[in-house]
Amino acid sequence: MQWTGLNELREKYLAFFQSKDHLRLPSFSLIPQGDNSLLLIGAGMAPMKKYFTGEAEPPRRRVTTCQKCIRTPDIDSVGITDRHGTFFEMLGNFSFGDYFKREAISWAWEFFTRVLEMPEEKLYVTVFETDNEAWDIWTKEIGVPESHMKRMGKEDNFWEHGSGPCGPCSEIYFDRGEEHGCGKPDCGVGCECDRYVEIWNLVFSQFNSDGEGHYEDLAQKNIDTGMGLERLACVMQGVDNLFLVDTVQNIMKRMSEISGVAYGQGAKSDISLRVITDHIRSTVFMIGDGVLPSNEGRGYVLRRLLRRAARHGKLLGVNGLFLAELADTVIQENEKAYPELREKRETIRKIIGFEEESFLKTIDQGLALLNSFIDKADSKVFSGEHAFTLNDTYGFPLDLTREILAERGMDVDEDRFRELMKEQKERARSARKDAGADAWKGEGTAAAGLAATEFTGYSELETQAEVIAIIQGGQRVESAGEGAEVSVVLSQTPFYGESGGQVGDSGEIVAQGLSMDVVDTTRHQGVFLHRAVVTQGALAAGDKVTARVDEKRRAAIMRNHTAAHLLQAALRKVLGGHVEQAGQLVNEKEVRFDFTHFSAMTPEELAAVEILVNEEILKAVPVEVKEMPIEEARKSGAMALFGEKYGDVVRVASVTDGFSREFCGGTHMDNTAKLGLFKIVSESSVASGVRRIEAVTGSGVLGMLTAQSVTLLETARALKTPNPAELPIRAKQLMGEMKEKDKQIEALNQQVAKANLQGVFQNAQEVAGIKVVFALLSGTAPDALRALCDKAKEYEEPLAAVFAGIAGGKASLAAACNKAAQEKGLKAGQLVKEVAMLTGGNGGGRPDFAMAGAKDQTKLDEALAAVPELVKKQLG
Repeated sequence: MQWTGLNELREKYLAFFQSKDHLRLPSFSLIPQGDNSLLLIGAGMAPMKKYFTGEAEPPRRRVTTCQKCIRTPDIDSVGITDRHGTFFEMLGNFSFGDYFKREAISWAWEFFTRVLEMPEEKLYVTVFETDNEAWDIWTKEIGVPESHMKRMGKEDNFWEHGSGPCGPCSEIYFDRGEEHGCGKPDCGVGCECDRYVEIWNLVFSQFNSDGEGHYEDLAQKNIDTGMGLERLACVMQGVDNLFLVDTVQNIMKRMSEISGVAYGQGAKSDISLRVITDHIRSTVFMIGDGVLPSNEGRGYVLRRLLRRAARHGKLLGVNGLFLAELADTVIQENEKAYPELREKRETIRKIIGFEEESFLKTIDQGLALLNSFIDKADSKVFSGEHAFTLNDTYGFPLDLTREILAERGMDVDEDRFRELMKEQKERARSARKDAGADAWKGEGTAAAGLAATEFTGYSELETQAEVIAIIQGGQRVESAGEGAEVSVVLSQTPFYGESGGQVGDSGEIVAQGLSMDVVDTTRHQGVFLHRAVVTQGALAAGDKVTARVDEKRRAAIMRNHTAAHLLQAALRKVLGGHVEQAGQLVNEKEVRFDFTHFSAMTPEELAAVEILVNEEILKAVPVEVKEMPIEEARKSGAMALFGEKYGDVVRVASVTDGFSREFCGGTHMDNTAKLGLFKIVSESSVASGVRRIEAVTGSGVLGMLTAQSVTLLETARALKTPNPAELPIRAKQLMGEMKEKDKQIEALNQQVAKANLQGVFQNAQEVAGIKVVFALLSGTAPDALRALCDKAKEYEEPLAAVFAGIAGGKASLAAACNKAAQEKGLKAGQLVKEVAMLTGGNGGGRPDFAMAGAKDQTKLDEALAAVPELVKKQLG
């Protein structure tokens, strides 16, 4: 058995099963495709679940993969132990109704003993306690001695997950030697010590479970075998844990160079090095598959990993940005097996760098506040309110707060934290309007099982078709009369079903005596659903109809879709290759394009993008759309949607002068000139590291110019400026006049303040050598109260003043303490806060001046009357 690198092990395994007639597939994306039950792919077989259940046809009956996986349930243990990690690769060979136990067992043994040359005496095998078939294959055909065999129960050697396909397992263990054992006389396979390590799990999927303990034989028996690549590498390289495996160790060594801290120098530094090494592997692969940082879902997992790694960098003494630099090492170690990492390198680095920089801007403030809360805590349970403040204001996720508190021996009141989070979500939810669409609920479920609709809309806008199904209120019906809102499934259709950011077509479905307005078209697993209202006659399943797309609307949508492609190409030329599509909406009115970028675009950058797009339009360049094998498309330089999964054959839309070439299943104009003109309406932020451009084309540009002209004319009329061209001059004149009036108002405020102060002093009280004045001044705005306080601070003798004003229906409080009063220990911020609290309000500020809001105006007189006592209380 020779030392073998991780990359070499991966290749040996995949090549071996290719020699056994397996189709070698690349790793599926970490983002589950068509499976909402999973947040991220966490097992080698997970992306192929539908092949096992029979819902989808596999590309071949024998398949082998090395699947990227992310698991985060044990994230808090990562770093603390040397065996936990969030990212790993799972080697697998699969049979979908082809070979079964005999081949799976013999090939596993052949790979271990002949390809990797593992000593047979080091290998041990377990089988399910009643699986005599597997036992006999191992002992009688393979020749494994019974002393190296063990029967185990259902908990260990039976794979089952609720109802559905399941079956017994057979696991192969490697004996690492007595030095790794516990020394107990009964130490053997299944012992909790580190001597016997399970490295291969062969799952024989031969039963169907009803979830209640009843099992029936499957008509099609399957094989699902899996082996952790890192764990196998540990055995082949003779190391104790995944952090010592060659490719992982190289990442850690680079982190040691950055931080100046070597592995093995101390428990705390080792934890940080392990955390960073593991998390940077996960984040690089997640971003490479299209995951972007966010506050929910898989984006939150990514953000949490990045922030946890950044914090542990600070614990190692790294004060600047380092994660993007470390990402280069991850890419270098893995690019041979995953070339897309090198292709996406700039994007990966940009996203990591931006997220790390954003977090570092707040982490010091957040840590200072957290430490302040901890110092003031009177118990070992940290306040849920404080945890919420840290999350809401400083971006500290609860997990990070919990981790830091655990280091101090404290817990956090998670129940209260979650209550506050729930309240915040309820407020946000109530602020959003319900989009409705109850009439179409359940249509996807009702369409399940129908044959895929043939789409003819690439070449025609009118098609003769048969009505396959009618769905109303989520149920299949045989007919629908006038006024009914239904979803209609046709045998074929020219209507584009919403996908890829392009909205669905509208139009009409007609026949003799029948008319239907199609308001939208969607698709569900290949079935096109025409959402329509019957305006005349009645519709029945089996009817022959004519489906006709709204040609004018479709043309406007196509203009905007082609513009989206030109826009992305222009953005990459102006901003850089890190720009990737992060979302898109193209309809008849506009193109809305979301893209990865990390700062607001400058006016110069926006102008440059706009010019590039319009130059392509004015060149009148042909646009070609054709189908081709995916590898040919990639070689042609066509851009794929970041993180998207494609089939073997793809459609590619190309602006034929080479300006733009993208994978795309949408509809497009055949020449750039048909876009007319392109105009950017706005550029904004939609998420961390994601920007949005909204733009118009064709008649949309004309509509925008018309609206702007109307606005200019109305503004000119309002400002009594006959010529709109003179508006800039008139605006400057008005600004000058307003500034002069502001000066006059300020002077008047000063005069009023002086007069008011003289009147208030007549009722001044003296408290411990401090003159205390207070008054309610109706009709006085906050600015006037501030001027009044400024005058009060000018007095030389100790003075404290509190004024209340009511203006515009709102009540405000202002307090001032001059220098002499402050020297006696009086603070305006504390004083105004206590007065405000008597009215149900709150506020605060500096020792010399502070303002607050008064909630209950009926309590103002009572609150002001309490000022002398509050002064006395503050002075002690």
